[in-house]
Order: sequence, then C-alpha cells, then structure tokens
Amino acid sequence: MSRSNFSPSLLDSAGLTGINTTPEPNPLPHICARTVLEVKEIREIRQFQNSGSGILLRLRWRAPLVRSFAAEMAGTAGQVIRCKAAVSWEAGKPLVMEEVEVAPPQAMEVRIKILFTSLCHTDVYFWEAKGQTPVFPRIFGHEASGIVESVGEGVTELQPGDHVLPVFTGECKECPHCKSEESNMCDLLRINTDRGVMLNDNKSRFSINGKPIYHFVGTSTFSEYTVVHVGCVAKINPAAPLDKVCVLSCGISTGLGATLNVAKPKKGQSVAIFGLGAVGLAAAEGARMSGASRIIGVDLNPNRFDEAKKFGVTEFVNPKDHSKPVQEVIAEMTDGGVDRSLECTGNINAMISAFECVHDGWGVAVLVGVPSKDDAFKTHPMNLLNERTLKGTFFGNYKPRTDLPSVVEKYMNKELDVEKFITHEVPFSEINKAFDYMLQGASLRCIIRMGA
Repeated sequence: MSRSNFSPSLLDSAGLTGINTTPEPNPLPHICARTVLEVKEIREIRQFQNSGSGILLRLRWRAPLVRSFAAEMAGTAGQVIRCKAAVSWEAGKPLVMEEVEVAPPQAMEVRIKILFTSLCHTDVYFWEAKGQTPVFPRIFGHEASGIVESVGEGVTELQPGDHVLPVFTGECKECPHCKSEESNMCDLLRINTDRGVMLNDNKSRFSINGKPIYHFVGTSTFSEYTVVHVGCVAKINPAAPLDKVCVLSCGISTGLGATLNVAKPKKGQSVAIFGLGAVGLAAAEGARMSGASRIIGVDLNPNRFDEAKKFGVTEFVNPKDHSKPVQEVIAEMTDGGVDRSLECTGNINAMISAFECVHDGWGVAVLVGVPSKDDAFKTHPMNLLNERTLKGTFFGNYKPRTDLPSVVEKYMNKELDVEKFITHEVPFSEINKAFDYMLQGASLRCIIRMGA
C-alpha cells in the first residue's frame, strides 16, 4: 500500500480514527485523550517501511474494540464511580477484592483511572501495622500510573486524558520548601502515613455501603479509580509505557535521586551501597550513571549479589563474613574509605557504618532508609571534624510535579533501565501474590495489572 493509496478514510473505515501509526513501545493498550484502543483486539498496526516512495503500512485487525475515552469521562465526571479495589480490612490479613464507591474529586483534587500499580515495601510495612497506629479498613498502594478521569475545582495544570504518576508526597508550589531549590519537603503535602482522609474536607473519597474506607499516603492505588490532591500528581510524557514507568513514583526515584542529587559522585570515584533491595539497587544505578569506578554492595543476603551486577555493582561485602566492623573492612579495601556511601536499609547500625566508611577530607554519606522511631545515631564527633559529611534525603530530593517528568525522560532516552527492576507481574485479581513474593524476598518490583 503506497502513500498515494493511504488516507485517513482507510483508518476511519476500520474504526481507527486518531490512531498514531508509529510503533508503540509495548503491546499494551495505547491510551490517549481521544481514544482507547484495546491492543488485545488489534493484531497489528505497524509502520514497517519508510522508503523514498512513501510510508508503507501493514494493518491487520480482528473486530477492533475502539471507544471514546472522552465520552466515557464525560459520562462519569461529577458522578460516583463504582469499581474494584483491594481492601485491607485488618493488619496482616489478605486483601479482599471489593466493589467500592469513589466520590468525585473536590477542589484541588484529581480522580485517576489507575492502569498499573506495583507493590513497595512501605505498603507491606503499614499493612503489617507493626509499631504504627493502625488505620483500617484501608486501600494501600502508592506506586502507580494512570490517566486523569476528571478534575475538581481550581485544577488548571491537569485535564482529563493526561497520563500521570500519583505520588505519596507532594508539591504545592506555594510554601517555602516548594519555592526553595534545595528542598522537596512540601509543608502542605508532605507524607503523612496516619492520615486516611483528604485534606479538603477531612473525609474519605472511598466507601462501601456508606462506610468510609481510608486512604493511604494520599494515593491508594490498589483501586481501579482513586482521588489524589493535584499537588501529588506528576504529568508525564504520554508516549511513556505506563506498565514500566509506574515504578518511578517511589522507591526507584528515591534511590536514584539519592545518588544523583545528593551524594553526587564524580566520574571515577568509589561508592558503597548499604542494602541491595530495590532502593539500594536504584542508588547503584545512579552511581553507574555517574561513572563511578567502584560500586561496593553491602548486604547480609549473598543471594542478592549476582542480581546486583546488573545494576553496576562491582564488589560485594557481607558483614557476616568478617570479624571486624564493616566500615573498617571497606576502609581497608579502598585505602582509607569510599568517596560516597548510601544507606538504604533503615538499620541504625548500617547508617553508622555507612558514615564511618567514607574517606576523611571529602567523603559524603547519605542516609536514605527510614529508621525505627526510637533509634539514635551515635558516632564520635571527630568523624565529622575530620571533614566527613553526613546528609539525609527524602524521595531522592525530587520535587514530584517538577522533577518526576524528567526521570521518566531518562527512561525514554535509554539513560535509565527500568525493566531490570521488574521481576514479577500479576493481574489485579491476584494482588495477594505480590505480597507473597515480597515477603519471601523473591521480588524487587511486582507489576499489578488493573482490570485483570
């Protein structure tokens, strides 16, 4: 079929008006503001040749299911939506698939159709409710991607059809932290794990038979629809595959940003990473991207070492294999200490070791993991006086709305490899398997396909 024979009417006759014929990055549903195309019903739409005589197309389809997303949104905007959600009724018990009612967004809120979500250790930690104030029944989930279904009063930066990442922390753009180039700790929208309601009216947008179901960190992405404050929603490139970039809204960006934005290793320097879970491996990925010459992984689980090689880790230390403190082991390996270190476990002893293993004069240690509330960091003051620097970070110092789109672009530009973080995938109906994988230590990130 030559270009002279190709016209929009051909796609019109197939019911494919508005479909971009450039190759999609993945075989998942292509979704834009005008059209939803269920790829499972489309055998192939591929641009396969571009020659001097024109663009040749090969189209094969079987009963294409094409529906106007705009029409769907027009029918639900301002209305209560009934959808599936995985509800946690009590601590540590399997989530239950329920039909919930999701109220329309109020002022400065956005209702999002969640397409993909993933499980983070933070979800598991608060689901277990060990050492925290239990808030149940609740809808967990905070790493996700989706499409804006409708917006509330006062929302101007987003509109229905936008591709977005909901984020557990926010950026109001008005407070001193948001106006500062040095901070991402928004006064209004900073993470609050105890809050189970929306800021606007202190009410939940979820309910079952009139009974409120509580939110989790303002996102609650284990639901086919959710309502989020506009300041916690990052608009991203619509070409980005949502089943991949959903993992960028928490752990991976936290580790990556801790290295790139806070530790800032220079090319050729050495970096130690304490903890080789998803966050630690993202920190290692940042060190690799920065050109670090040595990336030393520290973990108590030797099974993680082979996997860590994919993320640039060059050497491994298991503290259990040594009779002396691990900071001394690393100092001996590196002629006085590493140039940069990042602690990604939350263990207080690992934090102290991460600080004391950096070189005097210029070494920088960055604390990423969250400690227990009663922990105390203890080190001799001379470690600081000898010009070692200790820093902390929150969400990798990324401002959600301003900076997350650029992290997505790193993936799109092939600077950042996200796929290697994704070890498992399950349908939404089997979400409890994702918890099993994490509790067994078998997964880095498990993608949960909504609507399946």
